[in-house]
Amino acid sequence: MHFSENKILEFIKTYVYITVGLLIFAFGWTAFIIPSKILGGGFAGLGTLIYFSTGFPVGYSTLIGNAVLILIALKILGARFGINTIYGIIISSIFFIVLQRLITAPFVNDQFMAALIGGGLSGVGVGIAFSHGGNSGGTDIIALIINKYRNISPGRIFVYFDVVIIASTYLVFQSIEKIVYGYVVMAVSSYTVDLWLNGSRQSYQIMIYSNLSRIISERISKEVKRGVTCLKGYGWYSKNEIEVVMVIARKYDKQKILQIVQETDNKAFISVAKVMGVFGRNFEEIKL
Repeated sequence: MHFSENKILEFIKTYVYITVGLLIFAFGWTAFIIPSKILGGGFAGLGTLIYFSTGFPVGYSTLIGNAVLILIALKILGARFGINTIYGIIISSIFFIVLQRLITAPFVNDQFMAALIGGGLSGVGVGIAFSHGGNSGGTDIIALIINKYRNISPGRIFVYFDVVIIASTYLVFQSIEKIVYGYVVMAVSSYTVDLWLNGSRQSYQIMIYSNLSRIISERISKEVKRGVTCLKGYGWYSKNEIEVVMVIARKYDKQKILQIVQETDNKAFISVAKVMGVFGRNFEEIKL
């Protein structure tokens, strides 16, 4: 029963994060980018282009445009991703429809500031949704499909698609300035997405030097559920053999591991280092 409750809470927590992320994403667009008549990238940018050309609301056009991509995602990325995708598309479309009706003027009058703030909020929102298995559809889906087979950052994939979409701004406004602002949105959004995802996936290599290494290893294995490697060491000053505990852990596990060491042996010597990449079980897959 306790296990089921945890699963339900984790499920709810995941969708709360996805919802909040997509709300931030939609707010960035409807409060800063769209009312400032700037086109960003992605399906939201494409929907904005359609909106300024025909008056058709962004939320409806993105909802329709994502229908085909949902079928592709279901086949390639699996049913769970498909559910998250459908949820994300519906929720983000609703947020766009509601917020676009409520917000009729940009929150800032300066277009450059609108591009910076809107792009930053858009990137943070997508980053939150991505890191919890959700997305807003469109090029987000395309990025994840490509990322399944190739180790290319989502931000870089967005750039390839967004360059063409933003360049289309000229067809509506005949303004080079608008294109430049669109590329500002694209750059800030892409950078923010990568920054958020890299932070959430950050891993650490923790080396623990202690006479109570066996007890520490057992606690880390049981309480943190992380693999532990014990290395044979030799203290040159003490001339004693010692077991060195090595753990590769996620950012959110680091504090718990340090707490275990502190509680078990407050005289232990610890080194903590960030690692560039970790591949294997419970971490990332190698994509060539």
